[in-house]
Amino acid sequence: MKIWKRLSGCLLAGTMLLALAACGQSGADSSTGAQSSGQVQQEPAEATPPVNASEDTAAPEDSGGESTAESGSVLVVYYSASGHTETVANYIAQATGGDLFEITPAEPYTSADLNWSDENSRVSREYADESLRDVELTTTQVENWDSYDTVFIGYPIWWGIAAWPVDGFVAANDFTGKTVIPFCTSSSSGLGESGELLAELAGTGDWQEGERFRSSASQEDVNQWVDSLGLSA
Repeated sequence: MKIWKRLSGCLLAGTMLLALAACGQSGADSSTGAQSSGQVQQEPAEATPPVNASEDTAAPEDSGGESTAESGSVLVVYYSASGHTETVANYIAQATGGDLFEITPAEPYTSADLNWSDENSRVSREYADESLRDVELTTTQVENWDSYDTVFIGYPIWWGIAAWPVDGFVAANDFTGKTVIPFCTSSSSGLGESGELLAELAGTGDWQEGERFRSSASQEDVNQWVDSLGLSA
């Protein structure tokens, strides 16, 4: 009997110890699970992008608008038959910070049209018959025309005068209150009376003495002339 009581006591004590150990392990697992759950909940919050990230794309548009407004006081208008006048016009625009406007005939001149040595070419016929010089242009209207204080007008020299596609633009616009500076390109001819004739055609504006550039004029040549005018970019 005594032996059985002792065995029963030992079995009871062992059962209690196993029960306590199981409870302790269960508590530890629950604590670890809680910590893991907390870490997972934090990850989405850290990965969320800033709510105002789209504001970065607005700045370039605003600055671009300001730049256009600041360069509005000088306009460089030009007609270029072979590209020489266009090159000089671009140099002037770079030196002054001005805008460009190209005079474009509705019916562009081809290389054959510009062959002055052929009496049947377009320019030769227009030279012989002044009534043919009324060249239709794609447009004579310049956006924000009233905002320009200084207007350069460039052209090649044809038979000692400004290439006549320029006439239509000059006649169609009011130059009142504007300083107008003509320039031309030619292989040999000078500016002649081309500037004065355009001023008479315009009837308005303060027309200045112009400048003739050779067909292969360099940017340095153009910059020196612009500097002499007292204009700045």
